[in-house]
Amino acid sequence: PSAGASAIGARRILIAFNVNLQTDDLDVAKCIARSVRASSGGLAAVKAIGVRTDQPDVVQVSINLVDYERTSLDRVFAAVQREADRLGVGIRNSQIIGLVPAVALLSAATPSLKLEGFTMNQILECRLGR
Repeated sequence: PSAGASAIGARRILIAFNVNLQTDDLDVAKCIARSVRASSGGLAAVKAIGVRTDQPDVVQVSINLVDYERTSLDRVFAAVQREADRLGVGIRNSQIIGLVPAVALLSAATPSLKLEGFTMNQILECRLGR
């Protein structure tokens, strides 16, 4: 009892990623969140909820990507886009909250831009940092 105890934990980098929808219908955001999150049978390493924003005509799919190596940002966005299209709702924009590893953005941009053989070494800041 007099010695105390320490507990240490570690997890992968979490990416907080929001997708804002062009609707005020919170049920739509909740439906999309349910379809993409892992716990509901969606994408691996994805947690998501539907929430209201401070804009009255916009609701949001708020996403925590807990392992961007298992499920990339572009894969998550594409899944949200498919569900939004299916429900007849547009996407206004998306947001990264806080910091994001450059490699996560690179892995998302590479398939979207159909980049062949692109590496982190081609990013100016990465090259200058060496």
